[in-house]
Amino acid sequence: MIYVFKMVSDEADNFRRTFEIDSDATFLDLRTAILKSVGYSEENMDSFFLCESDWSRQQEITLEDMGTSSDMDCYLMKDTVIGDLIEDEGQRLEFVFDYLTDRCFFMELKDTRPGEHLAEAKCTFSSGTAPRQSIDLDEFDKTIDAAMNNASELGIFDEDFGDGYNEGDLDDLENIAEDQL
Repeated sequence: MIYVFKMVSDEADNFRRTFEIDSDATFLDLRTAILKSVGYSEENMDSFFLCESDWSRQQEITLEDMGTSSDMDCYLMKDTVIGDLIEDEGQRLEFVFDYLTDRCFFMELKDTRPGEHLAEAKCTFSSGTAPRQSIDLDEFDKTIDAAMNNASELGIFDEDFGDGYNEGDLDDLENIAEDQL
């Protein structure tokens, strides 16, 4: 069976990719197709995450076993067949390509074609320029500082958060930071 994945970035509005891959291929095969289509180095660590419909991360599929003690199973890209974890159209994934700043591509299984097979994954549609693979940490710090200043000017920190904060309290700050990247 052939799977058709669409991929977008929240950093580049016009960035789009579509991939076709056999359901018997591994996540490493998909990773290779992604990195080739965007011109990224294969030297960096990255991971796939299976996501719920609201993009909350569930199962991670890693490039290498990091030896973490977790209750969840460790899935390695080279050993994990895509069809073993993904079956239904609409399944969402994140491909985290920059661990340091948690930058990722958003992917969704858009179509399946039973009875068809591919020898290797391929990018069938490419539009726009991919974001840089990594960001200089000094540049990232400046972006965060600018976002903090903008948040302060907008009065985001004027609220009393009491004994803590809710996860949603920082959404505005994150949106400002993302807009400046």
